[in-house]
Amino acid sequence: MASDQIFPFLDFLQKELLLFASLSFLVGAVDDVMFDGLWLFHRLKRKLFVYSRYERATVEALENPSPDRRLAIFVPAWKEAAVIGGMLRCCLQRWTGSGYRIYVGCYPNDSETVAAVAAAATGSEKIRLVMCRQNGPTTKADCLNHLWEALCRDEIEEKRNYAAIILHDAEDIVHPEALRLFRHLIGRAVLIQLPVIPRRAKGSRWIAGHYGDEFAELHGKQMVLREALGASIPSAGVGCAFAREGLQKLSVRTHGKPFDAGSLTEDYELGLHLTGGEARGIFARLRDQYGQLVATQEFFPEKLEDAIRQKSRWMAGISLSGWDRLGWKNSWRENWMRLRDRKASFAAIIIAIAYIAIILMGLLLLAELTGIYRPEPMSRSLAILLFLNLGFLMWRLLMKFCFVFSLYGLREAFLSIPRTIVANLINIMAVWRALSQYVRQLAGQPARWEKTSHFYPDAGEVQQLRPQSFAGDGG
Repeated sequence: MASDQIFPFLDFLQKELLLFASLSFLVGAVDDVMFDGLWLFHRLKRKLFVYSRYERATVEALENPSPDRRLAIFVPAWKEAAVIGGMLRCCLQRWTGSGYRIYVGCYPNDSETVAAVAAAATGSEKIRLVMCRQNGPTTKADCLNHLWEALCRDEIEEKRNYAAIILHDAEDIVHPEALRLFRHLIGRAVLIQLPVIPRRAKGSRWIAGHYGDEFAELHGKQMVLREALGASIPSAGVGCAFAREGLQKLSVRTHGKPFDAGSLTEDYELGLHLTGGEARGIFARLRDQYGQLVATQEFFPEKLEDAIRQKSRWMAGISLSGWDRLGWKNSWRENWMRLRDRKASFAAIIIAIAYIAIILMGLLLLAELTGIYRPEPMSRSLAILLFLNLGFLMWRLLMKFCFVFSLYGLREAFLSIPRTIVANLINIMAVWRALSQYVRQLAGQPARWEKTSHFYPDAGEVQQLRPQSFAGDGG
């Protein structure tokens, strides 16, 4: 290409990329605004016809659940020596009642984690250490299947079944009233999911902080409307309870292994499998007597590489593998929700294209200022598209601001606006890794547990949530 043709080509390329990105953004924006509109309508209806007649329920106001409903908590652990001890001690301190047992899955070649679990279990019969047969890492689902086998053996020996199985990670901060809420609701649904609240790490307000922005909307709006529409409820993998009967039925169909070891997001898929038909899932958004959400708090990755690794696994498992592993249903509501789940990878690619177009725009502007080249004027249709997308972007940032404010306060709400760029860059880097993972999976390479580092706070570092919420309670 001759030197005098470079800038005309870049000018043409910039406008084509910008047009493609603008059209794609418009489609996604219309989808988001429709969803937001339905959520606002649902919230208004609840406020006018439910909360105007009845007081908002709190977990303490619920009837005392049957003490016979025993609960099993599954905690898979690989290289979690730094956090598992604190997590288990927190559980024992906050869950003072009886009727539950914590099953912790460890590996023979992870002696440090085994020692930490054994130390936390000293003097307590509520913690059960389960050793996987193979050296780690295998997969999280494989570890969970070992815990399932141990539970089934215990039930036979004790001649008593558990009512539900609760999933938690080794870095979770549990709520004191979580088990009470699970016991109350488990007879009504096959899956109960509590909100997940990412906590702000002191030294990672931007990387770890963007998880809070995303979950504020995900568990403040999206899951609420998803349940209201009657769509399936995906499991977040933490703070979720599965009815024992539901897992048993799935276990019969899967040769005693209800957790799919071939999946990168076994918890997400399990929730859709169990609640995708007639079985019901509940997203339980209630508060305690102090106005705090009954939720699972968790510290997410602080480092860029860990965030990319985690996001790529979510994208590969949900956005890419979900198309062929889960397919579609004969329901517009269900298919709409699944499409929204799966658009994350494609949105990241579109954002990358838009950023390239912006960089080219800056280069062309510099060429114009220096008199090297004068770009062609933007077409009227493209200008209209950009104006519409700007309006939709303002709406999207406003919604994010409100939901982040409801959980974290005004400062974090303002920070969520520039943090959108950080989230976009993380997603862009994660999507290429996700595509690589997906290709390897299609080639037959088995899934593997990719470890992300965690830390567990001291008791005094566990922050309180805001008692009032823009998102409302209970849908």
